Amino acid sequence: MEQSNDFCLSLGECYETIIETMAEGVFVVDQSGTIVFTNNAMERFTGYSTDELLGKRCHAFMECRCEADSGCVLFSARELTRKECRIKHRDGRLIPVLRSARLKYDDQKKVKGVIETVTDISELKAVQRNLEILEQKNRARVQFHRMIGKSPGMREVFDLIQMAGSSNASILITGESGTGKELVAEMIHAESQRVKNSLVKVNCSALSENLLESELFGHVKGAFTGAIKDKIGRFEAADLGSLFLDEISEVSPLIQLKILRILQEKEFERVGDHRTIKADVRILSATNRDLRVLIEEGLFREDLYYRLKVFPINLPPLRERKEDIPLLIDHFVTRFNTETGKGISGVTGAAAAALLDYHWPGNVRELENAIEHAFVVRQEGEILPVDLPVEIRYPEKNVPRIRTGNDQLLPESIRPPHGQLPQRPIITSTALLELLEQFKWNKAAVARHLNVNRTTIWRMIKRYGLD
Repeated sequence: MEQSNDFCLSLGECYETIIETMAEGVFVVDQSGTIVFTNNAMERFTGYSTDELLGKRCHAFMECRCEADSGCVLFSARELTRKECRIKHRDGRLIPVLRSARLKYDDQKKVKGVIETVTDISELKAVQRNLEILEQKNRARVQFHRMIGKSPGMREVFDLIQMAGSSNASILITGESGTGKELVAEMIHAESQRVKNSLVKVNCSALSENLLESELFGHVKGAFTGAIKDKIGRFEAADLGSLFLDEISEVSPLIQLKILRILQEKEFERVGDHRTIKADVRILSATNRDLRVLIEEGLFREDLYYRLKVFPINLPPLRERKEDIPLLIDHFVTRFNTETGKGISGVTGAAAAALLDYHWPGNVRELENAIEHAFVVRQEGEILPVDLPVEIRYPEKNVPRIRTGNDQLLPESIRPPHGQLPQRPIITSTALLELLEQFKWNKAAVARHLNVNRTTIWRMIKRYGLD
């Protein structure tokens, strides 16, 4: 079957048409390295016309190893396949290209010149740059300040922290013990405009009401026995900065009222003083309890609750973001290697499986302690299952435990009926009074002795009329 020549009058014209319409640039250099042919695409790549390109050497518009007084390096290299290079456009732009070349021989097998092709890869490079930027952002999102996580829950927390940092609103951080509430408070302060001023921290459950009142608001000399000089409180120390109130659920009604006043009026008085002190303090508070339940029980002020939770952040427990556990393991191994000078290389597959299967009631803090425990046992190599705490190695031998409303752990055998709160110990007014006198009316100490919350002691005192 004969082919029609209507479209191409000759084979040579077809070749010429193909070369001139190619998206790739084509040029030919002779034995001296001088350009003797270019196609239309080379005009687009370089910004020079064909007449301007002819007679020049390729180093005039291309980043290559050729020198002005030497021939084309390809005569010694023999060939070039998909080499990344850049064309220097007339307007100063650098265009990334893939460069390929082959030597051209005559009938006597002598080299006559070099045929080169260049392919514009600008769009590909742009995509690669975008992917690199995205990868860098993803790597950054794995560790945000000192928090580690790539799970959806933690990415949301990171976003919320950045939002909180850009505002001046009061923040309520909730989550189980060991999830990193204090760390979140530090990150919010670091992201805020108050970062140049102090972040002052107070653990509200560690002090009795009188001591907490003095710590928060300060006192004047003679305000009470032992007040031998004036003392500024944490609110005053945090002026223009942030104050972190950890375990906010444990403060007494009196302290709640005073904190509410500061939130509303931005002023307070030291204990034993009548003078008003102004303080511009941002309050970050945290709790592992449900404050709404405490409101229903009459133990926490509803108006204070809404003042504290202008912008709430809830931290997910570790058991709900197990994809973060390998990242945390690597982080803690690296940290403890630095601290101990050891060279632990990681964890074995069996040890990793044990860590992933565990339910982590103590959350990230418990995982950190488990890795530190392994570092005490293991001197080198990888961490084995035998190096982990026994409750992680043999979780089936542990008594199932549940978390109560006051964050105590109770055996499942004494778990209360579904929907009911655990029973609190029954104590008479006489017994309570004896305990109060024994502990010098330190309600927190009495609460610890009875294994209940301090708010329970306050309620008993009110009920029995002992106040």
